[in-house]
Amino acid sequence: MKKRYLLGGMLPIVVAMLLAAAPPATVLKKVRQYRQQHEHELLAEYSRLLAIPNVAADTAGLHRTAATIAAMMRQRGIADVQLLKAASPAVPPAVYGEVRVPGATRTIVFYAHYDGQPVNPTQWAAGLSPFQPVLASASLAKGGALLPTPAPGTPLNPDWRLYARGSSDDKAGVMAIISGYQALAQSGIRPTVNLKFFFEGEEEAGSPHLAELLARHRALLQSDLWIICDGPVHQSGRKQVVFGARGDVNVALTVYGPRRPLHSGHYGNWAPNPAMALARLLGSMKDSTGRVTIAGFYDDVVPLTATEQDALRRIPTIDDDIRRELGFARPDGQGQSLVELLNQPSLNINGMRSANVGPQAANVIPTTAEAVLDLRLVLGNDYQRQIQKVVRHIEHQGFFVTRAEPTDAERAQYPRLVRVVPATGYNAQRTPMDSPLAGRVVQAVQSTVTEPVVLLPTSGGSLPLYVFKQELGTTTLTVPVANYDNNQHAENENIRLGNLWDGIETMAALMTLK
Repeated sequence: MKKRYLLGGMLPIVVAMLLAAAPPATVLKKVRQYRQQHEHELLAEYSRLLAIPNVAADTAGLHRTAATIAAMMRQRGIADVQLLKAASPAVPPAVYGEVRVPGATRTIVFYAHYDGQPVNPTQWAAGLSPFQPVLASASLAKGGALLPTPAPGTPLNPDWRLYARGSSDDKAGVMAIISGYQALAQSGIRPTVNLKFFFEGEEEAGSPHLAELLARHRALLQSDLWIICDGPVHQSGRKQVVFGARGDVNVALTVYGPRRPLHSGHYGNWAPNPAMALARLLGSMKDSTGRVTIAGFYDDVVPLTATEQDALRRIPTIDDDIRRELGFARPDGQGQSLVELLNQPSLNINGMRSANVGPQAANVIPTTAEAVLDLRLVLGNDYQRQIQKVVRHIEHQGFFVTRAEPTDAERAQYPRLVRVVPATGYNAQRTPMDSPLAGRVVQAVQSTVTEPVVLLPTSGGSLPLYVFKQELGTTTLTVPVANYDNNQHAENENIRLGNLWDGIETMAALMTLK
C-alpha cells in the first residue's frame, strides 16, 4: 500500500499545537491498563446494549435503548443524567449527562447517536441475527469464523469482530465515550475540561427533531466545542480528525404506467413501461464517468481553502487497494481521488423497485417504478435548492412532476408522470482547520498513537453538524472510532474489538486535552 505521511509538512497551526506539552504518558498507560483489565466486562455490557433493537420504526426499542444508556451513565458516576424530550412524546429523547470539573475553563460536549438503520435479517450471514451480538475470529468477508462466548480470563484478540446492528454505527460511539470517562474515573484521573454528553436517537432518520431539542435546551448545552464520535477511521487504519460533514437529503421518485399490470406479450410495444421510463430518467442524471449532469449541480460549491487542499495531499493514498478489495475495475470520478470526490456533491440511487425479479419474475408491464435518490451536499449547497435542480432536470426530460398521487385528469393528459417526494434534509458544515481548539484536539488524538493522525476536511458520510451551528453557534469536530470495513447501514454490520478499545483511549485523551 502506498502511503504519504502527514507530519512532514503539517499545517503550521497544528504543528505548533503538537509541539506543546502532550498529555502525560501515564494517562494513556492507566486508561489502557484499566481497559485491559476489564475487557470482558466491557464486552458483555456492550453486547447487552446491542441486543436492544434500535431501528427508527421501533419506538419502544429506541426508548428502551435510551433508558439503558442513561442507566449505564449513572453507573459510571456521570451527573445530572436525564432524557431531553421534544414536544411530542413519540420522539426518541436525547440522553444527557455532565461532569463538572473544578477549575476547568472549557466545556466539551461529546455526541453520538444510538439509533440504527433498518434491518433485513434474511440478508445477514448464516448464524447471524441483527440483535443477537456474536463474535467472529475476523471479518466474515475475509474468512472469519463465528466464535462462542469467550470464558472469563480468555484473552480477547483485538482483530475479533463483534457482529450486530449498531455495533459500529453508532452505539460504538456511545460506548467509547462513556467508557473513556469510566476509565479515567476508575484510574483516579480528573478530566481537564467540563464534560457534557448528548446521545441522539434520530440521526439515521435525518435528525428531524434535533433543532427543536437543541433550541429547547440551549442553555443546558452551551459549550466551547462538540466532539462528534461517529463514522470510521481512515481506510489505512489510522485515526483521523474530521473537520466537516456532507449534508444529506433523500428524494423518492415514482413513475406511473398503466392502472393495472399487463401481459407483456399482449401489450408490449404499446403500453408504456414505467420501469423503462424510470431507467432512462435515472440514466440521464449521470454521464459515463459518474459526473452528475443535472444543470447547476456543482455551481454553488464553496472551494476548499489552500490549507484544506494541503491536508488532502497529505492523506495516505489507498484508492487502488480499496478498489481491489471491493472488486471493481475502474472507479468513477475522471481520475480524481476518493478524498477529492468526498468534497463534491453526489447523487446516488439508494434503491429501485418495479414488479419482481428472480423466482417471482413474471411477464408483465408493471404499474409503477420507484427509486430513492440520495443527495449528498457540500459547503455552499442548500438542500432545497439541490432538490429543485433535480426537479427541473426531471421536467426537462418531459415529465410532469407532482407531489401527490396523480389524478385521473393528469393521467389522461400527461404521457410521462412522476411523483417526487423529498424527505427532510440538512446542509453541510465544515469547521476551519485553524479554529482555536482544532490543534488541541489533534494533539490529544495524536497522543494515543505513534503514526500520524489523518486530517480530513469533510467526511463522505453525513451528520447534522449544520444544525448544531445553526441552533447553538457551536464548533464541531468529528473523531471516529469504527473500522472502515464495518458494513454500516448494511447486513453483517460489525466492530473490530481493537477499534473499540482504541476509541476508549481516544475519548479519554480528549477529556484530558491541554
